[in-house]
Amino acid sequence: MGIEISSEFSPEKLKDKRMERAVAVCAELFLERGIENVKMTDIADLSGVGVATLYRYFGTKTGIAIEAMTFLWYDLRNLFGGLFDSEAFLAQSGLKQLQDLLRMFVVLFTAHKGFVRLLGEFDRFIIHENVPSEDLHDYEASIIDFYPIVERAYRQGISDGTMHAIADFRLFYMTYAHALTEMCKKFIDGEILPSDDFSDAENELGMLIDCAVSYLKA
Repeated sequence: MGIEISSEFSPEKLKDKRMERAVAVCAELFLERGIENVKMTDIADLSGVGVATLYRYFGTKTGIAIEAMTFLWYDLRNLFGGLFDSEAFLAQSGLKQLQDLLRMFVVLFTAHKGFVRLLGEFDRFIIHENVPSEDLHDYEASIIDFYPIVERAYRQGISDGTMHAIADFRLFYMTYAHALTEMCKKFIDGEILPSDDFSDAENELGMLIDCAVSYLKA
């Protein structure tokens, strides 16, 4: 009589779990040291997966780097899961919902500095490595897209009278989202010019958010 092997412990499943561990280890190393300072041998040593196996599975360091950044976005997504669908959040006016959503950029800056720094480094890395856009589909899908939630808040604000309508709300959101993201990256990269002073960085972010809220306020 043959012995049936549980799929949970099949060679394919066990291999997947080892690769998942390698990706998680890679992500932690990137946060700790930065992408350029992490070698495939470092990932192999700490994950217990042979370096030759890593290359066979991921192809290159670029391959596992994309997987690691995707992993980090999903990890961050889990932290925010359900927050913006809660009764307490939805009970607020549309304008207050929008303000709270934009302040998530401040939360990223204050509580997840390593991640924001890594985002900037990863952007430069994929440009330097000439990574084709088709290799980034899964990474793009993992990025937290606040726009649908922000648009819902905007429509609520129009309905409850706390906001006025504008011609192109998506353009408004993308303008402020890009500006806030790049400000966070710049503050975390550190002061460069003699005149730079980032000691009040959090309030600078807050002022830009206040401008956005004031612009839409009815």
